[in-house]
Amino acid sequence: MDGGHMHGGMDGMNQNSSSSSSNGTMTMMGHKMHGMMHMTFYWGKDALILFNDWPAGDTGMYVLALIIVFVMSVLIELLSRTRFIKPGSNPVTAGLVQTLLHVLRVGLAYLVMLALMSFNGGVFLVAVLGHALGFLLSSSAFRKQQNHDEPYDLPPISC
Repeated sequence: MDGGHMHGGMDGMNQNSSSSSSNGTMTMMGHKMHGMMHMTFYWGKDALILFNDWPAGDTGMYVLALIIVFVMSVLIELLSRTRFIKPGSNPVTAGLVQTLLHVLRVGLAYLVMLALMSFNGGVFLVAVLGHALGFLLSSSAFRKQQNHDEPYDLPPISC
């Protein structure tokens, strides 16, 4: 087999694997992709955040998506720096509560990470601001100092 034949085969495969239509959708190997997948930061409401076709350019839905990402970011920080388990609690109950809090925090963190993968500047901004507000609200300025060996129920998040 010569190099020219191999090259022609690859070109044929590329032509068959993706095509675009007049309405802006792109078909790749039988799957429709709406819009364009960004691999660099961009600004604007034309984003896909967490779900297919959402918010899809609708200003109200875009603002709602930003609010949701902001609230999730605040909750991640609050969950990381809060005591729900009282000292002297039943160890089994305390372990179950701690596990549930961990699952909730990790789930929210992954959702925020996936939202950030939209590369939308607004999503990035609200995620950072949400983490900042959550950290501020749970900082020593807003809570009583506690004299426990472990000040929080959950260990710090490690990336």
